Amino acid sequence: MEIGEYHLKLDGNGLRIGIVQSRFNEDVCTQLRSACVAELERLGVTGSDVLLVTVPGALEIPVALAKLAQSGQFDALIALGAVIRGETYHFELVSNESGAGISRVALDFGVPIANAVLTTEDDPQALARASEKGREAASAAVEMANLCGALDELADYGDEEDEGAA
Repeated sequence: MEIGEYHLKLDGNGLRIGIVQSRFNEDVCTQLRSACVAELERLGVTGSDVLLVTVPGALEIPVALAKLAQSGQFDALIALGAVIRGETYHFELVSNESGAGISRVALDFGVPIANAVLTTEDDPQALARASEKGREAASAAVEMANLCGALDELADYGDEEDEGAA
């Protein structure tokens, strides 16, 4: 049996990408952003098709993502931040709630969100992972924007067939 298959597409040409970046743990977040933006450019996304907004910390990321998603202007969104373990329970709270919020926005609005909010034990670990995670987020956003676009076209094609049968 032969089955249809969607093939990975990493062409960012014409895609509109929104980035929400935390300002907390600034050195790590700056590195995340630099790697992410460089990878978006490498994949064909133009600077005029990218909007970067910053927020105080990881807990504020989902609110800004929701506003961007609500605008309907973006094919994909990217969350950039770093939550580094401290000596209190605050790490778990921020990590869990920001992650849950990001997932909820993606599902509520049907917009793919690449979650690059690092959760690490210490600063050196975060800095060591930041560039790779920034690049991965850009790639995931482009891939998922293209996949969702293809799936939307599939749904639109099904709607056209239904209208023709009426």
